[in-house]
Amino acid sequence: MKRGEPVPDVLIVDGYNFLYSWPELVKLKEESSFAHARDKLIAELINYQAYWGGQVIIVFDAHKVAGAVEKKEKIGGVEIIYSREGETADAVIEKLVRNLNTRGQVYVATSDAAEQCMILGGGALRLPVAELKAYIENAHREMAREGQKAPHKNSLDGRLQGETLKVLENWRRQ
Repeated sequence: MKRGEPVPDVLIVDGYNFLYSWPELVKLKEESSFAHARDKLIAELINYQAYWGGQVIIVFDAHKVAGAVEKKEKIGGVEIIYSREGETADAVIEKLVRNLNTRGQVYVATSDAAEQCMILGGGALRLPVAELKAYIENAHREMAREGQKAPHKNSLDGRLQGETLKVLENWRRQ
């Protein structure tokens, strides 16, 4: 796809809102680490994007991180944006909704009521976290039914227990 060319449907995910709203990720964050839960969310959304076919953008809030600059990266085709110091993920999402050049629909996954009102005013559709979670789980079932392995069944964190995950996370960070 060329720069400036309209993209298909876009799903923008409020990353930390999702991490605090999805029970499995909350548990992973508490038993292992925040970074591990964030990586798991990214992996789930990479798999979901491949199944769904639209573009996924995840926005993480760094507005309270001293000296943070906006950072963008692409992992597995999913765009990940970390806001800069003093800028909330909500502000980044609102800018994205206003400025995206899309030929499809823009969806924003958040359970933040104030953010839902803002994105509706910008022409995007809201998608509560619980609803997106249900879509992701349905995608897993569909892939299994089609004879493909569900992505989470093939990952290490689906087979390892708490203490082992902590040890591996510590090794990864060293």
